Amino acid sequence: MSISRRIPTLPSWLPVDAYILALIGTVVLAVFLPVSGTGADVASGASTGAVALLFFLYGARLSTAEALDGLKHWRLHLTVLVCTFVIFPLLGLASHGLVPQVLSPQLQDGFLFLCLVPSTIQSSIAFTSMARGNVPAAICAGSFSSLAGILLTPLLAGLLLGSSGGGFSADSLVKIVLQLLVPFVAGQLLRRWVGGFIGRHRKVLGYVDRGSILLVVYTAFSEGMVAGIWHQVTPLRLGALLGAEAVLLALMLGISWYGAKRLGFGREDRIAIQFAGSKKSLAAGLPMASVLFGAHASLAVLPLMLFHQMQLMVCAVIAKRRSRDPLPETATTAQQPVTAG
Repeated sequence: MSISRRIPTLPSWLPVDAYILALIGTVVLAVFLPVSGTGADVASGASTGAVALLFFLYGARLSTAEALDGLKHWRLHLTVLVCTFVIFPLLGLASHGLVPQVLSPQLQDGFLFLCLVPSTIQSSIAFTSMARGNVPAAICAGSFSSLAGILLTPLLAGLLLGSSGGGFSADSLVKIVLQLLVPFVAGQLLRRWVGGFIGRHRKVLGYVDRGSILLVVYTAFSEGMVAGIWHQVTPLRLGALLGAEAVLLALMLGISWYGAKRLGFGREDRIAIQFAGSKKSLAAGLPMASVLFGAHASLAVLPLMLFHQMQLMVCAVIAKRRSRDPLPETATTAQQPVTAG
């Protein structure tokens, strides 16, 4: 499976990547120039169309044949899915103990939602490759996680967030099916005819992806500004949120690495499991939040946006360190005496 989008990067002396800067700029724009009135209705409609387009492109990119072929490594994929949709949500539920001393109820809802979204694809592949892990497994694991998340994330949100996430009413179910599932299935069905076009124009469509997500972010944060919900967030609360997310990331990095070792996976598989099982997808989470949370989506996605940047920075350091580890074959060869012959 080819990687359809590359992660945009800036010079190494900058601590964040270009897309994160674009997201921050979009939030700042929404803070100072929020859209309201008729403009808000237009932006909301455009955001809805952008979400549908995103999931259509996801469906058109995913090769059904390659995904089914990847099922041969089912133990690894099952391990990643358990990390993503079982262990992460359990830790998210445990964060209820941080309310109200550490997290406000609204930020805790966003923290829990963060724990429910699927894993990443692009960055998991990039870091697995950098660390000399099992890249094909990372590709399949990320793809399976994204596919499962289309169904599992809304279901878990409806079950665990309840009224905070708008509940799992018939109306929210219809929105999820129309905005997420139908476009994805349409992309899969039309992949035979549009797959070649998407492959030839993947760079341009990558900008469409990112532009769509920026529109979703702008719409969500504009609604939050108009509703006045940002008065509920203080610098102290933001610092506490960052601390809680640092602990969450550290726990998942440790659980995915040492848990995979206990399950008998080799080094390359453990690397793929760690990077795919400890990360969360901003690209998938933002559109889902806009559907599930409506006007409260801005606070719901704030923890996910912060966690996304944190995981990129931390996993980049880990991947670089693992890239310098001696491979088992190299270590074995180095220990063998050299004989004259």
